[in-house]
Amino acid sequence: MSLDVRTVTASEFPEWMRAVGTGFLTAGGGPSEELVADRLADVDLSRAQGVFDAGRCVATFRSFAQELTVVGGATVAADAITAVTVTPTHRRRGLLSRMMATDLAAAKERGEPVASLIAAEYPIYGRYGFGPAAWNTEWEVSVLRAGLDPRRSGQPAGGGRIEMVDGADVRKTGPEVHAGLAARQPGAVTRAERWWRLHTGVGPRPDHEKWTEPFYVVHRAADGTVDGLMVYGTDGTWGDSGQPQNTATVRDMIALNPAAERALWHYVCSLDWVTTVRSGNRAPDDLLPLLLPDPRAARVITKMDWLWLRMLDVPRALEARTYGTEASLVLEVRDDAGLAGGRFLLDASTSGAGCAPTTRSADLALDVSELATLYLGDESVRRLVDLGRAEELRAGAATTADAVFRAGRRPWCPDVF
Repeated sequence: MSLDVRTVTASEFPEWMRAVGTGFLTAGGGPSEELVADRLADVDLSRAQGVFDAGRCVATFRSFAQELTVVGGATVAADAITAVTVTPTHRRRGLLSRMMATDLAAAKERGEPVASLIAAEYPIYGRYGFGPAAWNTEWEVSVLRAGLDPRRSGQPAGGGRIEMVDGADVRKTGPEVHAGLAARQPGAVTRAERWWRLHTGVGPRPDHEKWTEPFYVVHRAADGTVDGLMVYGTDGTWGDSGQPQNTATVRDMIALNPAAERALWHYVCSLDWVTTVRSGNRAPDDLLPLLLPDPRAARVITKMDWLWLRMLDVPRALEARTYGTEASLVLEVRDDAGLAGGRFLLDASTSGAGCAPTTRSADLALDVSELATLYLGDESVRRLVDLGRAEELRAGAATTADAVFRAGRRPWCPDVF
């Protein structure tokens, strides 16, 4: 019997959600009616695909509209891809390739310059033209070694203050704080209203996602403005000697300036009964270790690729960001899928860029996936050349391209989607 790849209908959505749970090994049974209704209200079914075998969903794929912050603070529309699964009984049949091709073609037709996703496994998405554009690091801090003075480190400087709040407060103030971050942080993506509800415990959730109410704190500047937010939980651990030895795990932390960032990290690293702090998902060049008197108290426990991008419209994508210097480069971009390849002249500057197809001789040649790794300023062109993943066709072009593409701080995507 042939497999039917199609857009999912409302009546098929519970079966589609069951297949998502099977693919991600989170649930063998079907979702509750309450959960289906809640999710269905948030999903654009025209962008949800499923593969059906005799009425049973055996593969899933969904995309949604997203705004991605690029270097310079502008945003581009992204085709955000999520819920990609293939049931173990139906692997190696090209099902993901069929769904991906359909989705990317539709995204290009809609005029979205890039597609985005968080990759669970590294080898999968490069063959579809995606490349890792932002990485994620998590630290574990030994509070006793950090060297902070507990009498002072929990008190913000400059007239600021830390204030404990609840989930309802976060739903009100959080979106504005996040918007402030997204206005300057390359790699940040939009958070919908539903995101804030789910991350403050409002609404139904799958059985495997047990909700434990966390602690919420905000940092207020001297004028009372909220310029930082932290959400953390603790594990209630007691040592053999009867002493509390809690680990505080940060679930979310947004700071709009160095003062708020310092105050929030010092706060969580100064909590009574807490001996270990786990930072959660942070940028690879996060300030956390260097905010401690002894930076060696913070050790890296996770470092991994996180946000992957795929170019769909090279001129529009490259024109959206700013660059480190003024220069012209001709890029030969290879794209086996035929979506975004070609030869393009990039006239870059610190205030913007122009980019258009050209017949001039190329300075650099690279795959569309490698251009994605360069897009947010995190990768080195010279490294790509040395790895054989880019070709320098004009002497000195890699050095010029590095000066053009690299950014002062590394990109960071705070979210999973």
